[in-house]
Amino acid sequence: MKFRLFILLFAAIAVLSACGANEDGYRIVDGTIVFDVPERIEGQKSVLGLRTEPMETVRVGFIGLGMRGPGAVERFTWLDGVEIKALCDLLPDRVASAQKLLTGKGLPAAAEYSGEDGWKALCERDDIDLVYICTGWQQHVPMAMYAMQHGKHVAVEVPAATSLEECWQLVDVAEQTQRHCMMLENCVYDFFEMTTLNMAQHGLFGEILHVEGGYIHNLDEFWDEYYDNWRLDFNQGHRGDVYATHGLGPACQLLDIHRGDRMTRLVSMDTKSVNGAATARRLMDADTFANGDHTVTLIQTARQRTILLQHNVYTPRPYSREYQVTGTEGFANKYPVEGFAFRPDNQDEDAIPDLEDLNQHSFVPEYIMKPLMEKYRHPIVRDIEELARKVGGHGGMDFIMDYRLVYCLRNGLPLDQDVYDAAEWSCIGNLSAVSIENGNMPVEFPDFTRGDWNRIQGYRHATVE
Repeated sequence: MKFRLFILLFAAIAVLSACGANEDGYRIVDGTIVFDVPERIEGQKSVLGLRTEPMETVRVGFIGLGMRGPGAVERFTWLDGVEIKALCDLLPDRVASAQKLLTGKGLPAAAEYSGEDGWKALCERDDIDLVYICTGWQQHVPMAMYAMQHGKHVAVEVPAATSLEECWQLVDVAEQTQRHCMMLENCVYDFFEMTTLNMAQHGLFGEILHVEGGYIHNLDEFWDEYYDNWRLDFNQGHRGDVYATHGLGPACQLLDIHRGDRMTRLVSMDTKSVNGAATARRLMDADTFANGDHTVTLIQTARQRTILLQHNVYTPRPYSREYQVTGTEGFANKYPVEGFAFRPDNQDEDAIPDLEDLNQHSFVPEYIMKPLMEKYRHPIVRDIEELARKVGGHGGMDFIMDYRLVYCLRNGLPLDQDVYDAAEWSCIGNLSAVSIENGNMPVEFPDFTRGDWNRIQGYRHATVE
């Protein structure tokens, strides 16, 4: 009798263990890895379509003045309705260097902060509306949370978070404080991507079925530029697509992710590490390297559409973000050749100059593509392109990103990217690693909107009516 009771108890424990999350925070259900979605606590509410009080002047403080920060400071000096109030970096000489970008243009000097806790003092100031974070990935979430908890809106470099837990932390604090938290994903503001998005929203591609994106960028000449080797050190310890947002951001806007569709599951796999491991041996004297030289991730959405992502920062391939759009009526491609293809019988004469030269088996010729690009140039690009190309920042897309951020804050509009975008695009690193480490098992996407993904229909840039 006692033996039978022991067997029953053992079986019950086994069932409970199978149903409950393991120490990594997930359980396996019908061959799929599932993470629990934490409940929204009382008093916390959605920030979908969040609008805050318009502000005549956006007062900003910058944290992190190494590789990306100085460029951001320089771009903000070109923006109307902005005051740069504070500058912060771990190293005081970087702060002094960034200060010259202001004083050299005759602008007021900003308050200076440095050292381990200088960023906290910046966030605690009562004359800052926006904290702009350009540090290494590992500092993004603690700094963003602290800034929001002190009443500030936040703009944070990519990826916004490096784990699923951190993604939920950003979402929860944004919902608790009702502050904006925008990830600084600049590639959604690339001229080609914005034109393609405008075409898609005008129906030129029909129903979009599949989008591809990626980050193919050999970083051999850059590894030494990352302070204290933080980026290679992160890759050395983490498998999966750790830098997915440049490819995923444009794809999600095209597919209206959490605005009528949502990502539901992914499967990921990688190659062995050869070049990455050799770099780590050379620069870190490391015996192991987790990140594969090439990582591939396939994502499905609730509306049965697909996204293909790739990540490779180790091999001598030409730079590419693998941007492709496949629709029922058309196709777009950015790398290595920019082009569009359409059904010849699906275009109106105002859209395409010569219908007889359209062929869905090849790209439209240059003399058609040029007026096509002009006709569907995004209205935001049309307004700001000349200045954006002059100011620069990856050809101007960085400036458009900053311009839009300030425009929306000044006019009390929803930002182009919200905290759910930041979480969805950043969690790929964690989810892809879990898939790979479990024999390429499917992983269910958490719904960071907690059921609200279908409440807003269609992605749009907010503008003043």
